[in-house]
Amino acid sequence: MLFIAGVTQGTKEILYQAAVFVCGRCGRYGRYQVYMTYMCLSLFFIPILKWNKKYYARTTCCQTVYELDPEVGRRLEKGEAIEIRPQDLTPVSGTGGGWGTGRKRCANCGYETDEDFDFCPKCGRRF
Repeated sequence: MLFIAGVTQGTKEILYQAAVFVCGRCGRYGRYQVYMTYMCLSLFFIPILKWNKKYYARTTCCQTVYELDPEVGRRLEKGEAIEIRPQDLTPVSGTGGGWGTGRKRCANCGYETDEDFDFCPKCGRRF
């Protein structure tokens, strides 16, 4: 008897309709794009078991990625209409500057500086 099985990593987008917010990272208007990553065991190309589920929210303004509280992620996956609060988010990565480095990076042109400018000295866009 021949069994075809495999373990893969998957990503699933979760529909999240929320109001526009002002990003605390770049200062521009944006929305959250919510998605889930997981590991999956497939048997004959049919998903059997999913584990290691993690939920993430990416901002549309500066593409900053936050890990979402698992409970909030599960509720959004079920289709509940809840609001994502700042305390539900843990920063993972971002282009609006480096966490803990004290440096700012322009999301438009990529210019980096240690100075506390509100606008990029190279292209003039707001940090």
